[in-house]
Amino acid sequence: MAPNATPPRLRLIANLWTLWDHPSARREWSLERKIVAIKDAGFDGFSYAIDKEHGRLAIKHDLCTVGYVSSANPAEFRDLIKRNIEGGALRINVQLGNHDTPVGEAVRMAVRIISAGDELGVPCDIEVHRDTCTETPEKTYAIAGAYQRATGRLLPMTWDFSHIAVVKHLAPPYWERLIENPALIQHARQFHFRPFNGHHCQVPVTDGSNRLSTEFIQWLPVLEKTIQTWLAIDQQGHEIFACPELGPVRGGYNLAQLPDSWGDAKALRGIIERTWKKALRTCASK
Repeated sequence: MAPNATPPRLRLIANLWTLWDHPSARREWSLERKIVAIKDAGFDGFSYAIDKEHGRLAIKHDLCTVGYVSSANPAEFRDLIKRNIEGGALRINVQLGNHDTPVGEAVRMAVRIISAGDELGVPCDIEVHRDTCTETPEKTYAIAGAYQRATGRLLPMTWDFSHIAVVKHLAPPYWERLIENPALIQHARQFHFRPFNGHHCQVPVTDGSNRLSTEFIQWLPVLEKTIQTWLAIDQQGHEIFACPELGPVRGGYNLAQLPDSWGDAKALRGIIERTWKKALRTCASK
């Protein structure tokens, strides 16, 4: 990197979803208490389907926000984007379409929502996610290829490899099956780093006694290789928004008998940061 170059920046983002029913459904924290906890844990911001109140509290506590849209209806794209803009979203994560949305229709929707975001001043990133148009890697890469042919641009994406791993029933090491298109990883600005294996889209970070779980250790090369791949090209001046996206018990991502999602998310936040710094040092030494 040139002496006066601006180094790439890591923004660590907590998902408010992780704090659903925290510390319990009966004693759930208020929105502001959750946001204060996110700040105190060292995160740079939070993500959600944000609105004016989220934006007000983000400013109050010196945090950034990342928005969220889930839709298969192009008629509502602009209004959904505008709501997130009211919350100060720097980017918006988009779960687009449904599992049975045809590739051609998905591409048209992607062009429309990404163009709308660009016009309104906030980039939109299409997430790899089950029960959306990107449910399988085959459809994901078909949509990305068709989008590039239609626009001349790489598809801006939010990568969550856990969904592909479950769909493809992967066994460790996982990375060899996940790096089919490095350019799409390098172009991406949002990553949901949820540890997984081929049977579960979420495995615990810790084992309940402050040690890393066996399943997390098996997953850790995915985090390392993703960051290394992203940094393998010149990313000066670019930002990466990394979310240790641990889901709560409600909704079924976590299980009641496993470690608390928020505690695990805080532990993973530190691991992501250390992995990032190590990869930056490696790049600087080359």
